[in-house]
Amino acid sequence: MNEPISILELVLNASIVVQLVMAILVMASLVSWVLIFQRAFLLSSVKRLATNFENEFWSGQDLRAIFLEIENAETEIIGIEHLFQAGFKEFTRSKQQYGNQAERIMQNVQRAMRVALAREEERLEGALAFLATVGSTSPYIGLFGTVWGIMNSFRGLAMSNQASLSVVAPGISEALIATAIGLFAAIPAVIAYNRYSAQVEVMMNRFETFSDEFSAILNRSIADS
Repeated sequence: MNEPISILELVLNASIVVQLVMAILVMASLVSWVLIFQRAFLLSSVKRLATNFENEFWSGQDLRAIFLEIENAETEIIGIEHLFQAGFKEFTRSKQQYGNQAERIMQNVQRAMRVALAREEERLEGALAFLATVGSTSPYIGLFGTVWGIMNSFRGLAMSNQASLSVVAPGISEALIATAIGLFAAIPAVIAYNRYSAQVEVMMNRFETFSDEFSAILNRSIADS
C-alpha cells in the first residue's frame, strides 16, 4: 500500500506556476501579519495616549503649560496631542497677528487642526488598504493556482495510458493547497481590516469631538481677553 504524499512533497513537486502562486500568497500573508501586529500596537498606543492627554487636559491645567510639555517631549507627537499642538500653536501665532479678531483667529486654528486631523487619519489608515487588497484578492490568486494545477492534472491524464484517480490525485491535491493558502492569507486580513476600520472610525470621531471642544475653549478665551 502506497504511503500518502506529504504536503511538503506536493508543494515541492508542484508546477512552477502553482509554486509561484503559493510564494506570492505566503509573502502576502507574512506581510499582512506584520501589519496586523503593527496596527494593533499603534491603535492601542494612540488610544492610551488620547485617554492620558484628555485626563490632563480636562484637569484644569494651564493650556500653555500643556503645550510646552508637548513641545519639549522627545517622542513623536501623534494622535490627539498633535491636534492640540497644531491648534494651540496656530492660536498663539494668529492672536499675536490679529489681536482679538475672533473670527479670523478661529478660522486659522480650525484650518490647522483639520490638517492635523487629516494627517492622523492617514497615519491610522496607513496599512488598511493593503489588508483590504490581500483579503479581497488572495482567494482569487489561490483559485488561479488551483485551476492551473487541475488543468495540468487533466492534461497529464490525457497523455497517460492508465486513466485512474491515482494519476490525477497528486496534481489536484497540490492545486487545492493553493486555494487553502489563499484562504489562509485572506481570512486574517479581512478580519483585521474590519476590526481596525471600526477602531479608526471611533478614534477619528473622538478626535473630531476634541477639536470642536478645543475650538470652543479657545473662542471663549478670546472673548474673555
